[in-house]
Amino acid sequence: MPERTYLLQMNSSENGFFQDLGKRVATARKEQGLTQSELAELLGVTQPVIASYETGRRKIPAVLLPPISKELRISLTELLGEPQKTAKRGPTPKLLKQFEAVSTLPKERQKFVSQFLDTVLSQTAS
Repeated sequence: MPERTYLLQMNSSENGFFQDLGKRVATARKEQGLTQSELAELLGVTQPVIASYETGRRKIPAVLLPPISKELRISLTELLGEPQKTAKRGPTPKLLKQFEAVSTLPKERQKFVSQFLDTVLSQTAS
């Protein structure tokens, strides 16, 4: 009996996953200005199949994920609902602390640090 409960839980979580996946497909399709029929034609399926994917009534086969991703112009990662990793921009925490420390120095010392940085950066750019 415990195995059966486990299987039901898996099916429940799968259903939630495919409903969310379907919503992402629908949102991306609309953002691309495509109808369900147009997407269906591009993927070689029928419009009712797309409708059932988008509502989560039908599981999207793994083999269709790359073509869906391509046609909707979103990454597979985004399609599957994984957060996009964004590159951190700006100075590292250590560098921020150093800049803060430099800002407390007398103007002459700040000018020296600034000139030093300019020299290093110009050498790096070459």
